[in-house]
Amino acid sequence: ETLGACDVFIGVNAVDYSGYPDCRPEFVDAFERAANLATRAGTEGSTLRVHAPLMDMGKDAIVRTGTALGVDYGMTHSCYEPIGDDALACGRCDSCRLRAKGFLEAGVPDPTRYAR
Repeated sequence: ETLGACDVFIGVNAVDYSGYPDCRPEFVDAFERAANLATRAGTEGSTLRVHAPLMDMGKDAIVRTGTALGVDYGMTHSCYEPIGDDALACGRCDSCRLRAKGFLEAGVPDPTRYAR
C-alpha cells in the first residue's frame, strides 16, 4: 500500500497443497479479498490484485519456465526444515521432494545443496 502497488505476484503452487494450505487458490482469493477490505487503498477503490502465475503448473514446467527466463535456481530455497548454520535443504520434506522431482522431470540439474 505504501508503494502504491496494485498488483502483487506470489509463487505459490497448488501441487504443494498437501501440507501447505496457503498454496490453494481459495487462500489466494481470500487474501486478496481481505487485503481489499483491510487497507485504505482497497476501501477507497484502488483494488489490489494478487496473481499466482505458477498455481496450476507442474513443478517440471515451473523449472523449465524459470530456466528459459534465466532464473538462477542456486539462489532459490524451497525447504521448510533447513538444517544447520548453512540452512541446507533437508531433502526429506514435501517441498524438497517435490522440488527434486521437478528438476528431474524437467531434465535440468538441481543446484540445491541437500543435507541428506
